[in-house]
Amino acid sequence: MATEGAAYDVAIVGGGLAGLALSIQLARGGWGVVLCEKETYPLHRVCGEYISMESWDFLCRLGLPLPEWNLPKINTLQLTAPNGKMLAAKLPLGGFGISRYKLDAALAQIAIAAGVTLLQQTKVEAIDSQEQGVFLETKSAGATKHIYAKVGCGAWGKRSNMDVKWKRPFTQDAGTRISNWVGIKYHVYTDWPEHLIALHNFHDGYCGISAIEDGKYCLCYLTRAANLKQYGQSVAAMEAAVLARNPALAGILQRSQKLPHFPLAISQVSFQPKSRVESGVLLLGDAAGMIAPLCGNGMSMALHASKLAAAAITPFLQGKISRSEMEQRYTQQWQQHFAARLRLGRGLQGLFGSEWRSNALVGVMRNLPFAARAIIRQTHGQPF
Repeated sequence: MATEGAAYDVAIVGGGLAGLALSIQLARGGWGVVLCEKETYPLHRVCGEYISMESWDFLCRLGLPLPEWNLPKINTLQLTAPNGKMLAAKLPLGGFGISRYKLDAALAQIAIAAGVTLLQQTKVEAIDSQEQGVFLETKSAGATKHIYAKVGCGAWGKRSNMDVKWKRPFTQDAGTRISNWVGIKYHVYTDWPEHLIALHNFHDGYCGISAIEDGKYCLCYLTRAANLKQYGQSVAAMEAAVLARNPALAGILQRSQKLPHFPLAISQVSFQPKSRVESGVLLLGDAAGMIAPLCGNGMSMALHASKLAAAAITPFLQGKISRSEMEQRYTQQWQQHFAARLRLGRGLQGLFGSEWRSNALVGVMRNLPFAARAIIRQTHGQPF
């Protein structure tokens, strides 16, 4: 455990994919790394749990025995409109399914073995950035402690108390309130084909289903908070009245056996543009910008961003570049690799968030398969 005033080279806030992957890379480089995670592993997270094959080799290099886990390989996308129209398309790279419950816990063990100081059940209450580094105020088991690091990184996911404290623009714009979107996730048993990932649209939302390990499936959807409010905050009532209007989705809901401990929900989801550096802290994963889940690529982007951050932080710690150069290098690389994908994701979100627009788009894509292939290709990157 960190002691009062403990000092590290790098402090990372948030132990999701981006934070864990970054901590492993830096610790293997010989740097002192502390990672603060407010929960305890293993844990479920609201996530589609499909990873593009662009991340396979990177995860194997981190130490995950992916070939031994016999994970389902996914190579085909099925897209349905609320009116029942359906499109099927091959995925250029394809992907694989794995639960965050399994994946994050395995990465956490690798991080500990690499020498990362992993502080679970530790919430960061404040980050004070100064010229020489960052000071973190943490709380765990009712005790407040402080941590110093030369570099601070934020990988806390879709939303955090720090976003509000920093008054980041996406939390302040009344026209795009962060409470607009709600995510709901289940693990289920069903008879869905393992090679197929589906995206089923409904009024003000869309639902994905794909295979994960041990014969289970991840059923995860995003909807406007207004949908849930209309049905008295009852998830079951909303699913029956809104989601089931899509006949393909209605069939899946009817024949799926929901596992215990679900549904899992998250609110205040924002897809607005975000900064990559805030108050001297490098931001990764959803904290730096969240791609629409319908693109199926958020986890790969988080992992890739960790590699970009490690490549910028290392020369700074070696004294080869200044702090501002580190921030600029990371920001430029992030923009180069992800900015276009996020813009496309926001555009698709606007289409699939509307019932009539998604009906029209699926109809057009059915008639223009080359356009469907081009859109899918642009939402994915190359192996890194």
